[in-house]
Amino acid sequence: MADINVSLHDAQMEIFKSEARFKVISAGRRFGKSRLAAWVLLIKALQSKSKDVFYVGPTFQQSKDIMWGMLKELGRDVIKAAHENTAVLTLINDRKIYLKGSDRPDTLRGVGLEYVVLDEYASMKPEVWEMILRPTLADVKGGAMFIGTPAGKNHFYKLFLEAQENEDWEAFQFNSTDNPLLDPKEIQAAKSSMSTQAFRQEFEATFESFSGGIFKEEWIKYVDDEADFKENTIGHYVVSVDPAGFEAASKERGLKSSKLDETAISVVKIVGDEWLVKDIYHGRWGIKETANRILNAAMDCEASSVGIEAGALKNAIMPYLEDEMRSKGRWVNITDVTHGGKRKIDRITWSLQGRLEHGKIKFRKAEWNEHFISQMMDFPSPLSHDDLLDSLAYIDQVSVADYAGSIELDEEWEPMDAVAGY
Repeated sequence: MADINVSLHDAQMEIFKSEARFKVISAGRRFGKSRLAAWVLLIKALQSKSKDVFYVGPTFQQSKDIMWGMLKELGRDVIKAAHENTAVLTLINDRKIYLKGSDRPDTLRGVGLEYVVLDEYASMKPEVWEMILRPTLADVKGGAMFIGTPAGKNHFYKLFLEAQENEDWEAFQFNSTDNPLLDPKEIQAAKSSMSTQAFRQEFEATFESFSGGIFKEEWIKYVDDEADFKENTIGHYVVSVDPAGFEAASKERGLKSSKLDETAISVVKIVGDEWLVKDIYHGRWGIKETANRILNAAMDCEASSVGIEAGALKNAIMPYLEDEMRSKGRWVNITDVTHGGKRKIDRITWSLQGRLEHGKIKFRKAEWNEHFISQMMDFPSPLSHDDLLDSLAYIDQVSVADYAGSIELDEEWEPMDAVAGY
C-alpha cells in the first residue's frame, strides 16, 4: 500500500482502529464523520486486492457535495484518475471509490464490494442495506460503516442497539464536543437557540423520540411595541409561503372545503437572531388570488425575499405571480424553500421548537394568533391542520438565503464538511 498519512482526532481514530467488521457510529454535528469516512474509504480501497468500495449518501448530489472534494484532497497522492461526472476515483492500485445515492437503488445492484460507507443512514430506507448492499459484501466478507446523527428512534436506532449485541459489530456514540477542533462557543450558541430535546439529538447524538407535547403555550411571546414592525426600524422583512391546493381545482375533485389545507403566508421581520412575526395570512383561495396575496404581503412590508415551497404548486403559482408583478410594476426576489428530505414533523420541530422555547420568536397581537396557537398545541396530530406552523418554519430558509445572497464571497463557497471535515 502506498505511504499515506492518516490524520484524525482521537475519537475518530478510536473508530478507525476498531477491528469490527461492521461499525455503527452515532455522532453529533461537526464531529468529523465525513472526514473519518473519507480516510476509511481511501485505506480500504488501497488495501483491497480485487474489489472496489462505495460511499452512499441519501442522494447522489449530497454524496458528491460532501465527499468528492474531501477525497480528492486527502487522497491526492494515491489517486490516478478522477471522473467528475460519474463521481468515481481510480487509485494507483486500480481500485475504485464510487460515490452513490440511496435514492437510486438500481445503481447499487450487481456488484461485489470490499467496503461500503452509508452516511446519514437515518435518512435512508433500511432496505437499501438489508436487500441491496449487504449481499454485495458476501464474496470477500467485506465490511461496512454506518454513520449519522440520530433522527428519532427509527431503523438507525434499531441498528445501533443490534450492533451492541452482535459479535462482528461495534457501536460508537460521540458528542460534537469530542471534536477538539470545534469551538465550544459554537456549541453554546446552538444550545441557547435550540430546544433541550433537539440539542441532545443533534449535538449529543442521543436518540430522542418526538411525539406530542412538542410546543407549550407559555412559549408564545408578544411584541410590546407596534413600532418594532415599522419599515424604518432595525431589521428586514422576509416572507415564506406554504401553498395548498386551490379551491376551484379541489371542488372539481369533489373535496369538501373543510378538509382542504390552507395556503399560509408568513410575514416576519428578522432582527438579529429574533423573528418578529407581523402577520400570517391564511385561507383557501384560487390560484390568481393566491398570487395576488403573496405579492401584496411582500409589497406591504417591502420584503427582501419571498420563499415559496418548491414543487408543482409553486410552479402553478409563478406565472400568475409574474403577471401580478408586471401589472403592478413591483418585482420581488422569489426563492425556493424545500423540505430537504425531512419529515414535516421534524422540519417544523427543528425550525420552531428551540426558537419558541428560548423566546426568539415574538408575535404581533392579531386575530390569527388564536388559530396559530390552536395548530401549535395540536401538533403533530394527523387530524389537525398545521399550515401556519409549516409556513413559519420555512422562514429559517428564507432568512439564510436572503442573507447569503446579500454578500459577496471572496472564494467559492463549499459545505464545511468538504473543507474542514466536520
